[in-house]
Amino acid sequence: MPKLKSVRSFFSVILFISLTSCEKQTPELPDPLEAGWKGEPVCEVLEENEHVRTLKCTFPPGVGHEKHFHVRHYGYTLKGGRFKITDDTGTRTVDVPAGYGFYKDSISVHEVQNVGDLTAEFLIVELLD
Repeated sequence: MPKLKSVRSFFSVILFISLTSCEKQTPELPDPLEAGWKGEPVCEVLEENEHVRTLKCTFPPGVGHEKHFHVRHYGYTLKGGRFKITDDTGTRTVDVPAGYGFYKDSISVHEVQNVGDLTAEFLIVELLD
């Protein structure tokens, strides 16, 4: 029976590690505030408390946002633009109009670059709890 007890202990440890590591996984990437473009920030904090963090991200023509992750968040386009987006589905170019809203209910990872002629601006409201 000692062998069975050690096997149970082993699987108990594996289960514990699996459950605790799944609680809040974030990729080994910067968040949107930490990420920038060629060493320069593109986002600023407008509001932060225990529930939300609101960012304003500005992308002049040619400027992007290096690969980063987002927690659950709502985004709103203040000034639209044309973007090259790379994420887990591939790379594509999209026109993002002013007034466009979007919501992600899980962690997402992407990189973007403004490939248009106009400066684009977004509000990102991250849900922290």
